Amino acid sequence: MNVLVAGGTGFIGQYLCEELHERGHDVTALAREPDPDDVPEGVETAMGDVTAYDSMEGAFEGKDTVVNLVALSPLFEPKGGNEMHEKIHTGGTKNCVRAAEEHGVDRFVQMSGLGADPDGPTHYLRSKGRAEGVVRDSDVDWTIFRPSVVFGDGAEFVEFTLKLTPPVLAPLPGGGKTRFQPLYVEDLVPMLADAAEDDEHVGEIYETGGPEVLTLAEVAELARRARGQSVRVLPVPMALAGVGLTVAGSIPGFPLGRDQYRSLQVDNTTDHNDVDAFGYDEDDLTTLAEYLDVTPVI
Repeated sequence: MNVLVAGGTGFIGQYLCEELHERGHDVTALAREPDPDDVPEGVETAMGDVTAYDSMEGAFEGKDTVVNLVALSPLFEPKGGNEMHEKIHTGGTKNCVRAAEEHGVDRFVQMSGLGADPDGPTHYLRSKGRAEGVVRDSDVDWTIFRPSVVFGDGAEFVEFTLKLTPPVLAPLPGGGKTRFQPLYVEDLVPMLADAAEDDEHVGEIYETGGPEVLTLAEVAELARRARGQSVRVLPVPMALAGVGLTVAGSIPGFPLGRDQYRSLQVDNTTDHNDVDAFGYDEDDLTTLAEYLDVTPVI
């Protein structure tokens, strides 16, 4: 199978390119400024910007399957403002789907996110929801993934949490009670590869998460423990946090924009963890504490 991974030099993309290559597929990583050193040996690279159709359309020629991983992080306000979510997630997906249709691609796997909804509370979730609609309305067989936050070597989640929670005393909106279901990247990528290969996953939307639900405060505790430090969360009422962000742009020592503040008002967990569709039991998955090599939160 000839596979194009859009965003293949990014965090998840590098792992997926390696997984697909090890399964014997011909793999090409599409990126704006691809560096062969960012992908495993044997994986090809192609230059293209998903927001500029003519720059990337040619990379879809001769491909059997496309996996679209191109995304902005929901954890930080993007350069260029929040309208970049619409440009990259929705506009970029439209271009990828158009190129896939024009070149007769058989399968399209779309990376979305938990809570993706055209009427969602953040620019990120709204643009991801509209992108899902583009994929569902396409003429290509599709599969959509909605993972919770993904962690692993090269991920932003733990580093973001450390920036958010200085050691000793950390102010957090709502006391850091927002719930996450962190998923290890090396547990996620085999599922993405299976979806690229197997017909049984066509037309499915999978909500995936890790083996446990952790609050942001618990994630902070684990992250600081991995550095030999401790942290105590100082609750900041959500309403007060919102006022602080409106007036000053951020609470001192609290690197959030308005979109990120809104995201902390919504849990990032699955109603049903669809990892079982890929033969996983939640107990088979890697916990954040195991990855960080620390004792779990009790």
